[in-house]
Amino acid sequence: MSRLSFFTFLFFCSIISLHTIGQSTQIKGFVDVNGSFGKDKASFSLGEQDLFITSTINDRVSFLGETVFKYTPSTPTEFSVSVERIIINYNIKGNHNLIVGKVHTPVNYWNDTYHHGRVFFPTIDRPLLFSENIIPLHSIGAGFQGNNLGKLKFGYNAFVGNSMGEHLGMNMSNYKSLTLAAYIKPTRKMKIGVSWYHDVLAKGSQVHGKTLDWKVTQNLISLSIANFGKKFEFLAEGTAGFNKTDTTGQKTTLASYVYAGYKIKEKIIPYVRFDNIKYQEGEIYYHTNNMSKLVAGIRYQLNYLAVVKLEYQYQHSEMMSDANNIIAQFAIGF
Repeated sequence: MSRLSFFTFLFFCSIISLHTIGQSTQIKGFVDVNGSFGKDKASFSLGEQDLFITSTINDRVSFLGETVFKYTPSTPTEFSVSVERIIINYNIKGNHNLIVGKVHTPVNYWNDTYHHGRVFFPTIDRPLLFSENIIPLHSIGAGFQGNNLGKLKFGYNAFVGNSMGEHLGMNMSNYKSLTLAAYIKPTRKMKIGVSWYHDVLAKGSQVHGKTLDWKVTQNLISLSIANFGKKFEFLAEGTAGFNKTDTTGQKTTLASYVYAGYKIKEKIIPYVRFDNIKYQEGEIYYHTNNMSKLVAGIRYQLNYLAVVKLEYQYQHSEMMSDANNIIAQFAIGF
């Protein structure tokens, strides 16, 4: 993206903000800077710059947009723009809503709760099940959702979207994905959720940088439990992926992580996280590489929009050498 296009984009956003003050439009941003040390090398990097727009059109219609500027590690002066979310929300009645657009697929707590602002992440990076493309991060389509219903604060999501074999809404196949998710909140700080994701990827689809030679039927079942209390933080999630082809039959992938943190002072939270991914022999949809990762760190919250994190990361995989890194991150919202 050229510098002229970038400033044109910012000018356009400023015009929007001036003309929509009566519509309660808000524009916020998030950014992070990282430093790492590993293999006797030290380096600095720019994280994502996130532009987050929300607008209340009237008492029933609202809008959410999220655009991320991603800097190229090899060429820090260049960046690309990625539209992560475009959501139009129509309130049907009470806490029941119709949503259309591009959403974070509501398959688990992390994907449904944390957007691209690293200041809100409990750790520096997402768990492995995201970086290894175990779950579909985004869906384009329409659905219904309800929140905080009844004494247990029950919630649900039912979303029909394009297949992962389609690209940005282009009709590459006749298949559509389906996500069904539900959760309860037994206490104000605890949330327990379950989801099912179904998709069919046509032969010839380009997914995760490769072309599929077979039609793949995919089913994902995910479970999560989160409890972020005044002192203790806990988050555990697991996904079982079932990928089936006419040639290889059904293969199972298990991916999970467990996070725990404890607030020793008002602004200081030490934490640990353990990730694990195990592929069944014969899996052809995912890039099979059994992996595990241990993260131990400390988070210092200057306030709710400024956080410093320091982590030690150890990653083991079957196909690559073990990696040991120390990473620091300064993340802010503005």
